Amino acid sequence: MKVSMFRKAVAVAAASVGAAILVVHAQSAPQQPQQPQQPQQQPSFRAGVEIVSLNVIVTEGQRYVTDLEADDFNVFEDGVKQDVSFFNKTNLPIALAVLLDTSASMDAKLSTAQEAAIGFSRKLRPQDLAEVIDFDSRVVVLQPFTSNASELEQAIRKTSAGGSTSLYNAVYIALKDLKKVVAKNTEEIRRQAIVVLSDGEDTSSLLPFEEVLDLAKRSETAIYAIGLRSNENAASTSKGFHEAEFVLRQLTQQTGGRAFFPNQLSELAGVYGQIADELSSQYTIGYASKNSKRDGSWRRVVVRVNRPSVMARTKQGYFAPTTSH
Repeated sequence: MKVSMFRKAVAVAAASVGAAILVVHAQSAPQQPQQPQQPQQQPSFRAGVEIVSLNVIVTEGQRYVTDLEADDFNVFEDGVKQDVSFFNKTNLPIALAVLLDTSASMDAKLSTAQEAAIGFSRKLRPQDLAEVIDFDSRVVVLQPFTSNASELEQAIRKTSAGGSTSLYNAVYIALKDLKKVVAKNTEEIRRQAIVVLSDGEDTSSLLPFEEVLDLAKRSETAIYAIGLRSNENAASTSKGFHEAEFVLRQLTQQTGGRAFFPNQLSELAGVYGQIADELSSQYTIGYASKNSKRDGSWRRVVVRVNRPSVMARTKQGYFAPTTSH
């Protein structure tokens, strides 16, 4: 994967010496730096049971298909058909991280972006949890996980534009935060997602893209990205935006999410609406892999549906477990 061209030399140098990512929790003092760690070899299994868990979206054209049963799905791992042992089409609670780019280039767009994000937060149900993360040169957790819609709205309205773009740092922190939302029983299982809005390439993260992508692939988190194209001075920004677009597409495709690239700010509310609809139209499918090797290798997953003109989308694979030490 040729992502090295998109990485700034200063970010590589900083990451190689283990430089700290500064994460600010807006409601706690004093501010404490958070040290990035190498992602652990965690497979996509729940509670020690080696069941591969997949969140699956099924569409027919622009319509979400929500009336399927377990027998309608075929799951393949590295080309080998698997036996589905768990199936759920109920609308499970969601744990969601909302990431807002507040770099200087967002200044003229921020009020519209805020209103669209607030509209999205209002679609969450009482059983859902969400956090708000603002990123520019720093990553700021403006609101830790809550089900209180007014607290989410207040956090979104606190955002202001300025500084550079630390996209990779923000995604890394969101993935780490979501990992802490652990289900103690089946009733507490939540679908996990990140929704990130950004208008340009990463310019100041300390972490390299490869490390963030690796952590995303090891998670059970679907990443949804909204890339805002700039209509002003497009010729000078096209290269940077193409790099950002590549990164956002990689993160979303690998995790079973989706990338949106609206041309107008007025389209933002509709995009957030589509993401909300998708999050409420998912199936959860689980299976015990027929491959018993504990070698930590990447295993590619494909889901197909026994219905004409229907497409299924999920994460592209997972890392196999490794032998316990």
